[in-house]
Amino acid sequence: MGGVTGTLVLAGTPIGDVADAPPRLAAELAAAEVIAAEDTRRLRRLTQALGVHTTGRVVSYFEGNESARTPELVEALAGGARVLLVTDAGMPSVSDPGYRLVAAAVERDIKVTAVPGPSAVLTALAVSGLPVDRFCFEGFLPRKAGERLGRLREVAAERRTLVYFEAPHRLDDTLAAMAEAFGPDRRAAVCRELTKTYEEVKRGPLKDLAAWAAEGVRGEITIVVEGAPEPGPQDLTAEELVRRVRAREEAGERRKEAIAAVAAEAGLPKREVFDAVVAAKNAP
Repeated sequence: MGGVTGTLVLAGTPIGDVADAPPRLAAELAAAEVIAAEDTRRLRRLTQALGVHTTGRVVSYFEGNESARTPELVEALAGGARVLLVTDAGMPSVSDPGYRLVAAAVERDIKVTAVPGPSAVLTALAVSGLPVDRFCFEGFLPRKAGERLGRLREVAAERRTLVYFEAPHRLDDTLAAMAEAFGPDRRAAVCRELTKTYEEVKRGPLKDLAAWAAEGVRGEITIVVEGAPEPGPQDLTAEELVRRVRAREEAGERRKEAIAAVAAEAGLPKREVFDAVVAAKNAP
C-alpha cells in the first residue's frame, strides 16, 4: 500500500478491579482518534474511573455489528487514524470482538499492536492449583446439550490443562457434561468473579463441582480442568506406540534408539514395541 497508514491498538481492560488497568491504557484512550468499544456505556464508566478525557470518535463494536463496522474501521486505519479497540473486560479477540478487525487490518498491511492487560484465562490458570506448564483455551462451549457433550468428548484425551468460559446459568449442566466426558473424578477449578469483591475459587472433582453448581451460581465464570492422565502400559495401543516411534525418528533418532526410548517411557519390553513397528510396516 502507498502512503502512511494508521495503527490498530488492541487494549486489555480490567476483568474486575479497575486498579488492574495497565498504565498505558489511559494514555491510549486519551490519544486515540477512534475508539471502538464493545459497550460504550462501560467505556464511559472506565474512562471516568481512570480520570481520562477522550477526544476521539467513539463507536460501538460488538458481536451484532462487528461484520458491518469492520470495513469502516479499516478505512479509518487506512487513512492514518489510530484506532483503539476495547471490550468489556480482558483482551479483545479472546472470546470477544476483535478477530475480524485484526484479520482485515493484517490483510491491508496495517500495523496491529496491543496494550497487554488482565486476562481471565491466565488469572484462572494461576490460581487453579492445576498444572500450568501446558494448557489450551477452549472458549465457550456450544449451548445445545448434544453439541456440548460432543465437543467435550473430542478433547477427553487431551493432556494439557483445559480452560473454558461459561455463563453462570449453564454452569451446572456444563460441569455435569464434563464429568460424563472426562470422568467424575477429573480435577477442576471453577473461578468466579475473579479480582472482584466476591471472588471465589471452588476446587475439586468434577462430580462434586457439578453438585455444588446445581444450587445456583452467579457472576463471571472461568473453568479450569485438569488434562487427561498419561496412559499406563495397559492403555497404550500398538498404533500409539508406532506413532511415538515415528515421531522420534522424524526428530532425528535412529529407529533402534527410538524403540528403546518409547519402550522405556511406556514401561514395556523393547520387543513389544519392535513388533508393533514391524507389524505397522508390513500392514497392507
